[in-house]
Amino acid sequence: MKVAVKKRKLGENILAYLFLAPSLILFITFLFYPMIRSVYLSMTLTDPRGRVVEFVGLDNFADILSSGQFYSNLKVSLLFILLTVPSSIIWALFLAAITHNKLRTMKIFQFIFSIPLVISVGTGSIIWFLLFHPTAGMLNYFLSFVHISPVPWLTSPSWALVSISLMTIWMNMGFLFIVLSSGLQGISEEIYESAKIDGSGPLRTFIQIVLPLLTPTIFFALIVSVIGAFQAFGQIHILTRGGPMNTTNVIVYSIYQDAFVNFRFGVGSAQALILFVIILALTLFQFKVLEKKVHYQ
Repeated sequence: MKVAVKKRKLGENILAYLFLAPSLILFITFLFYPMIRSVYLSMTLTDPRGRVVEFVGLDNFADILSSGQFYSNLKVSLLFILLTVPSSIIWALFLAAITHNKLRTMKIFQFIFSIPLVISVGTGSIIWFLLFHPTAGMLNYFLSFVHISPVPWLTSPSWALVSISLMTIWMNMGFLFIVLSSGLQGISEEIYESAKIDGSGPLRTFIQIVLPLLTPTIFFALIVSVIGAFQAFGQIHILTRGGPMNTTNVIVYSIYQDAFVNFRFGVGSAQALILFVIILALTLFQFKVLEKKVHYQ
């Protein structure tokens, strides 16, 4: 009897591993192996073809952490997060709130606000590149109507990061709008009716009742947005290439330059691992501190 039970369990385990095999192969090929390879390369010097020339241990990490350029890139990355993450969430929450009703026309607006989700970063960057054009761009054209001189959106150190942030907020709008709209739809209509019976107005109901119930969704949006902002690359590469004067040179773009422009794969891998640690630490901090303010139903 025991032998039969063991054989049955063995057969179930083999079947389970067979079902898991495709996912395990993908994870090993595209996640675990590249990560292990990055750890190894981060402790080496390589030639332009990526072949290891010398094992240097932790020297790459020491050089990066003692470099003023790394901290300058980190400062730009953090400033980019501050400009994009809160604004993206607040804007998407506002759009989700004003379209959260059963009017037929709201479906049209919901579709319009979701469009950025299906537009690639490359396409969106080209669209905004045309909008930011100093002479032919629509933004400066509209500013001319109110007698404001043209703004050097992408060529001025004062405006470049702001311009990239505006484009990023628009790109994030689609995903965050859908997420927050789903969160609002998950709140029971009985709550709104009870608040209305108690004499609570729409603004007070939203701030004191709906917003606390929406905190799990907002917390998820915050985590995803911060990670996404740290990994922003496409719009920066297309619009400014880290300039002018390194004012948009975030850590990810610095990794690209070191690894694929200067062919310093060891230094690029070391920066990637440092960025991974920073994102992990910041995510754990958010779970440790901010999750306390989340009201789960």
